[in-house]
Amino acid sequence: MTIISGLRTADIRFPTSTQLDGSDAMNPDPDYSAAYVVVQCDDGSEGYGFTFTTGPGNDVQLAATTALAPLVVGRPVDTLVEDLGGIGRVLTHEPHLRWLGPEKGIVHMAIGAVLNALWDLAARRAGKPVWRLLAELSPEALVDLVDFRYLTDALTPAEATDLLRAAQPGRAERTAHLLAHGFPAYATTPGWLGYPDDKLVRLTREAIADGFPLVKLKVGADVDDDIRRLGLAREAVGPDVLLAVDANQRWDTADAVAWMRRLAPFDPYWIEEPTSPDDILAHRAIRQQLAPVRVASGEHIHNRVMVKQFLQAGALDVLQLDAARVGGVNENVAILLLAAKFGVPVCPHAGGVGLCELVQHLAMFDYVAVAGLDDDRMVEYVDHLHEHFEDPVVIRSGRYVAPARPGFSARILDESIAAYEYPGGSAWTAIRGGA
Repeated sequence: MTIISGLRTADIRFPTSTQLDGSDAMNPDPDYSAAYVVVQCDDGSEGYGFTFTTGPGNDVQLAATTALAPLVVGRPVDTLVEDLGGIGRVLTHEPHLRWLGPEKGIVHMAIGAVLNALWDLAARRAGKPVWRLLAELSPEALVDLVDFRYLTDALTPAEATDLLRAAQPGRAERTAHLLAHGFPAYATTPGWLGYPDDKLVRLTREAIADGFPLVKLKVGADVDDDIRRLGLAREAVGPDVLLAVDANQRWDTADAVAWMRRLAPFDPYWIEEPTSPDDILAHRAIRQQLAPVRVASGEHIHNRVMVKQFLQAGALDVLQLDAARVGGVNENVAILLLAAKFGVPVCPHAGGVGLCELVQHLAMFDYVAVAGLDDDRMVEYVDHLHEHFEDPVVIRSGRYVAPARPGFSARILDESIAAYEYPGGSAWTAIRGGA
């Protein structure tokens, strides 16, 4: 009998601040980082997961992940991978850790990292990528992954089962279409706030030439600067390409409305995170005042209960779930089911290290087995740091190519860990030596 023998962690940080990759109105100079966890088995097999951070505090996130080890180590692997819903409930319901949340913050994100690593392990053992492993589960097995506590006023297990059964007849055809054509993507690579104008224009033109139907720009630091940058982007892409903007929680309600009205001449497709990610009523008010501009949010919505309330309140046009913010695959299955129930399109967030690798699986599963749609849906893409992964994303003609390799595409290469583990990795030693 194979058992979980340990959890190994690593503090992986990339010096993205040197080129202002990832810069926005609230994070002017982030170092994209992964609080990385490896679930180790006594037969030598492993599963990989991580939580995304922007540098400082990555060690705190790792401490929370390490605290979960007693709940996982020593358990039989077969039992875990055959009941991932059950271990998810064990982790999220543990009383002492629950006191630190409940179901929010660094502990919940750590639970997500461990659960994602277990999904990676399960998919490797099954010889399938996670999207396919999920998409081939029965409706009943998928519903069993979900913790329906706090959800049944919006979605019951019976409703979720019916929704999944209704999507079953087209699964094979959608799988074939996905394998042949991939899944739509949009580009954030050109839009970081710290980039100079010439880089913005060059990367925007490249994104359109590469087939992306939408380019997203960061806004929110200075309105006149935003007007100039959006003008340059709109001139670069012409009138027919979609432009979206992202304020990264910068504004109060009135500021969001006033600022976006000044950007209206550039025809923004959506405004992302215009205000606090916890403020449901403010999102609804902004949506009502700015229509037809869409309001998008989700990367910082910290659990399925908040998602439920955003949807119940009619506060979102676009839901941007994040693979590493909530409690792993299990909770994201719940979120996808909620979005399908309310008819809100899911355009996942993927703006950090490894997030493109993870979230493509969730979007593809949603397309094949839940919503059954890929129109008005796109996964964010940024052209940063993919070379550090064993199974990096592949983009072709502005679309994600469906992963074929078993697992969750989460494993970071050993040589990248050696170079970028903080603070002693060779890349960080070289940076300090050159300081």
